[in-house]
Amino acid sequence: MKKIYHLATCSTCQKILKIWKPNKEFTLQDIKTEKITAVQLDEMIALAGSAETLFSRRSLKYQSMGLKDKKLNEKDYRKLILEEYTFLKRPVLVAGKNIFIGNAPTVVKEAKSFLDSLKK
Repeated sequence: MKKIYHLATCSTCQKILKIWKPNKEFTLQDIKTEKITAVQLDEMIALAGSAETLFSRRSLKYQSMGLKDKKLNEKDYRKLILEEYTFLKRPVLVAGKNIFIGNAPTVVKEAKSFLDSLKK
């Protein structure tokens, strides 16, 4: 599977997609219009090592729901990501057993190098 989970309305995601320039083998999934399924999330969790790794604390709902004051476990992170798309760190690039999560400059650069290596 070669897939990129992103948010079409997110300017950061769009900027990163322009940097990455994924080839046509990749499917883009706008997580707002096409919700992440439990199977998709479980595949990402297996590659990432935990649901917490995929969870975004930058989401506005994280504050408004008072989640910073709660002790969350793996089941909580998984449930929250499935219920609310903004809790997924994005973009997420999945290619085989490789996963790149979020928009940190180092992650974006590593994913770009990985994508470039596929084009050779």
